[in-house]
Amino acid sequence: MAPPRLLAFAGSTREASFNKKLLRAAVMLGEASGASITTVDLRDLPMPLYDGDLEERGGLPDNAKRLKELMVSHQGFLIAAPEYNSSITGVLKNAIDWASRAAPGEASLVAFREKTAALLSASPGALGGLRGLVHLRAILSSIDVLVIPEQLALSRAHEAFDEQGALKDPKQAASVKRVVDRLWSVTKRLSASA
Repeated sequence: MAPPRLLAFAGSTREASFNKKLLRAAVMLGEASGASITTVDLRDLPMPLYDGDLEERGGLPDNAKRLKELMVSHQGFLIAAPEYNSSITGVLKNAIDWASRAAPGEASLVAFREKTAALLSASPGALGGLRGLVHLRAILSSIDVLVIPEQLALSRAHEAFDEQGALKDPKQAASVKRVVDRLWSVTKRLSASA
């Protein structure tokens, strides 16, 4: 049986996003522990705002199909989610909304059902994006994703990374590694029992 795979993405399209930096650091730490991780950038998959009329006329847009196919082919998600105005970003919510749509004859929530997820966030603020993670956890849990309890909200993100993009503080790096290792462990166990 092939080992499970994790799909990693940030809920930001900004090139210099702190959450993209955190995601890259998390992916490197996870791969060093043996996790199989694919990274996708939502900036490379632009989608229109979800619109039921648009879906009815033409089905899922091509980039929504690509994202959904990636999600279906992976068993877990590693998500670094910025906090915008105490919630998640529009681009992340829109991606989830499109990927949640069932094609004709397809099971409901096929991209999410029985998947695992781990949540990270990074912010220059004192809470590190924590308020947005509360909303993201609720959204994913309601569409049958098993969101592991471990998470990380990295505060003062503008000071957290060195010039190579690694976390400066070994304790923060260890915390990120714990989250990714736990996601990998839970995903492997669930995949083996499926």
